[in-house]
Amino acid sequence: MANSPLSESPIERSARRKIRLNVILPAFLISIVAYLDRNNVSQAKLVMNGDLGFSETVFGFGAGIFFAGYILFEVPGALIAERFGARLWLARIMVSWGLLTGLMAFIREPWHFYWLRFLIGAAEASLYPVLYATVIPRWFTPAERPRAIALLLTSLQVSAIVGAPLAGWLIDRPMWGLRGWQALFVLEALPAVVLGVVVVFWLADSAESAWWLTPEEKAFVLRHVEQGNASLPASPRLSVREALTDRVVLKLAATYFLWMTGFWGFNTYTPSLLDELGWSHQQAGWLIAGAMVLSLLVMLWVGHNSSRTGEKRWHGASGMFLAAVGMYGGATNADPYVAYGFLCLAGVGVYSALGVWWSYPTTFLSGPAAAGAVGLINSVGSAGGFLGPYLTGFVKDATGGYGGAWTFLSGSLAAAGCMILTLNDRGDDHRSRSTVDSAAEAAR
Repeated sequence: MANSPLSESPIERSARRKIRLNVILPAFLISIVAYLDRNNVSQAKLVMNGDLGFSETVFGFGAGIFFAGYILFEVPGALIAERFGARLWLARIMVSWGLLTGLMAFIREPWHFYWLRFLIGAAEASLYPVLYATVIPRWFTPAERPRAIALLLTSLQVSAIVGAPLAGWLIDRPMWGLRGWQALFVLEALPAVVLGVVVVFWLADSAESAWWLTPEEKAFVLRHVEQGNASLPASPRLSVREALTDRVVLKLAATYFLWMTGFWGFNTYTPSLLDELGWSHQQAGWLIAGAMVLSLLVMLWVGHNSSRTGEKRWHGASGMFLAAVGMYGGATNADPYVAYGFLCLAGVGVYSALGVWWSYPTTFLSGPAAAGAVGLINSVGSAGGFLGPYLTGFVKDATGGYGGAWTFLSGSLAAAGCMILTLNDRGDDHRSRSTVDSAAEAAR
C-alpha cells in the first residue's frame, strides 16, 4: 500500500503491517515451497539421469509434462478458488503436491517419471492464478499490485538461493538408505504438507473474514481497495467466457507463452550447462544462488519503480531483451566465467518483470473473469513450460550441445519483449474500445 508512512493513521499502519504478515508472508512461503520442487528436479537430474539411465530427451519430456497438468486444470482450479475461497484450495494444492513429490524418490522407469511429473503439475495447477487474481486483488489496489506481486515473487529467487546450494550438496550424499537425489525429493515434500495444513488457520479469504484485523482495520482495507478499483478508467464488465476469448487476454497469453518457453528452458537446464562448463555440483548450486540474489534485487526495483511511475511496458520488455542476450551468450561461450556472466544476465531478465506482468490482467478484469483470464494466461504459458525443456533436451541429444536450442529460446524471449511493447500501461485497450462501443450503442 503506497501512502507515505508520515500521512498514515495508526489504523492504516497497523492494517498494512498485518497484511504483510498474514497475506504476503504465507503466499511467499507457499511460492518458495512450490519452486523448490521445480528447481530441485533440475539439480537431481545431474545424478538421477545416470542412476536411472534417462537420456536428455527423456528428462526434458518429463520436466515439460509437468506443465500439461497445469494446462488441463489451471482455469477450473482458479474459478473454484474464486467462488469458494482461496484458503482451502491453496491448502489442498499444497498437501496433494507434497505427497506426490515424495513419491519421486521411488521412480525407476521413464513412465514413472512422466506420470508423477504430470500429476504434480495437475495437483499444483491454479496456484499462481489464485495468488495473483484472487488473493492479491482483495488486499491491494491496482496501483499497489506490481509492488505487492514483485515482493511475493521474490520467493522464486529465494527458493533458488536456499535450495540450489542445498540440493547441490545433497545429491552427492546418500541418506536414510536413499541416494542423495531420492532424499532430496523426500525432504522437499515435508514442508509442502505441513504448510498446507498451517495455511488453513493462517490465511484469510478476505478482509471480512480476517480474524487478525480489528473492525476499524477491516473497514479501512475494504474502503481503500474499493476506492483504488473505482479510480481505474471505465472498462467493460466481462463474463468469464468473454474474458477467455478477449483479444487482449489472448495477446497476454501468447506473450506469456513466448516468455515461459525461454524461462523454463533456462531454469531447467542451467545446472546442466554449468556442469558441462566444469563446475562441480556444489559450485553450481552456489553460482545459481548468486545469480538469483542479483535477480531478486532487480525484480524488487522493477516492481517498485513501476508502481511509482505507472509505466509497465519498458519495465517488462527490457527484461525480455536482457534475457535473450544472456541465454544466447551463456550457451554459446566456452569460457566458464564469461558464460556465467551471461547466465546472470539471463536470470535477471527472465524474472525481473514478473511483478509488473501479473498486475496487468487485474487492472481491467475482476472477480471470476480475472481468475479465469489469469488461469488461461498461465495455462498457455505452461505450454511454453513444456516446449522449452523438451526442445532443449531433444536438441542436446541430437547435437551434443545447448547452443542451438538456447538460440531459439533467446529469440522467443526477444519476441515476448516486442509483444509487451504493444500493450499500453494498463495492459489493455478496453477504455478506447468501450468508448467506441458506447458510441455505437448510442447511434443505435
